[in-house]
Amino acid sequence: MPISAPTAHPAVPRGLAGVVVTDTTLGDVRGREGFYHYRQYSAVELAERGTFEDVWHLMFHGRLPDAAERAAFVAHTASLRGLAGEVKAALPAIARAGSASGPLAGLRTALSLLGASAGMLPVYDLDPERRRADALAACAAVPTLLTALHRLGQGLEPVEPRQDLPYAANYLYMLTGQEPEPARARAVEQYLISTVDHGFNASTFTARVITSTGADVVACLTGAVGALSGPLHGGAPSRALDTLDAIGTPDRIDPWIRERVLAGERIMGFGHPVYRTEDPRSRMLRGIAQSFGGPLVDFAVEVESRVEAILAELKPGRELHTNVEFYAGVVMELCGLPREMFTPTFCAARVVGWSANILEQAEDSKIIRPAARYVGAPPPQPLPAPF
Repeated sequence: MPISAPTAHPAVPRGLAGVVVTDTTLGDVRGREGFYHYRQYSAVELAERGTFEDVWHLMFHGRLPDAAERAAFVAHTASLRGLAGEVKAALPAIARAGSASGPLAGLRTALSLLGASAGMLPVYDLDPERRRADALAACAAVPTLLTALHRLGQGLEPVEPRQDLPYAANYLYMLTGQEPEPARARAVEQYLISTVDHGFNASTFTARVITSTGADVVACLTGAVGALSGPLHGGAPSRALDTLDAIGTPDRIDPWIRERVLAGERIMGFGHPVYRTEDPRSRMLRGIAQSFGGPLVDFAVEVESRVEAILAELKPGRELHTNVEFYAGVVMELCGLPREMFTPTFCAARVVGWSANILEQAEDSKIIRPAARYVGAPPPQPLPAPF
């Protein structure tokens, strides 16, 4: 039987950069303008003036809540923070098993258990209201799971969630066991809002691909968590802060940076695959950091200035500025979060964006199934003897 020629597929950019794969009403990132938005609103303005629950409602329901809707939404989502008994009972074992890899790795297992214990069904078989209910339950539980896994890993007992605290303040309370200072709670809330969603990044796209198969909400979220765990995606906030530690003092900035740039190494916290100007999230978080002040903030600002100057000299023509991770690490450090919780905190925000994308993708029954261009040896080859 004759074998036809390989299927011809047009070339696409590496990493699907710039390839439009669907339409969305959830938001967009305009990299050349240094602007991004949730629905029709500036994400930075929402972070400056709104609450996390406002943005959560916006992403799930398509509109900002009025006063009555806000109160009802805050009360309902707060009531979902507790964990089922079988999930709570399993967390110590999950924490022990993931002692070397941390809460984000444990979250993959804990989320799967959460979905199974709640009897979550494939989104393909559910109506929009049931899908939204499952997504709300998962989003509300993620901070409880992350903080419990962290505390158990430190030999501490988990702290039960409080329904009287807003999302960010409750997260810090469960993490530390103490009600946070308002300024710190607000700073973390603004960070969380700024990272709810950001276009079709790797984890969001992963969530949508899994959703296109009709899988349940938690299966989609678990895949997204796996994508987020990679250091080239969500794993950079603590690494950016590690850079400041490695430099140490102002006199070491130039030689330290030059050595690494000339060696072709990446400077964590700088550069972004979408933005060709300053990352608007970084600009906002710099302002938050400067409102706290102190030696760490002064040093970070000096490092930012010198790194950008050196990159402009050694890599002329390329726009390389701080991204969200650089000042996110500074803000979280100032607010008392341990570095191993930087990326999990990112996850506690992004789970809302993932879920909104899951709900949107579930409305389309077409499975995402791209093609690959085969570039190996021409088939069919004879099997080697004496196979």
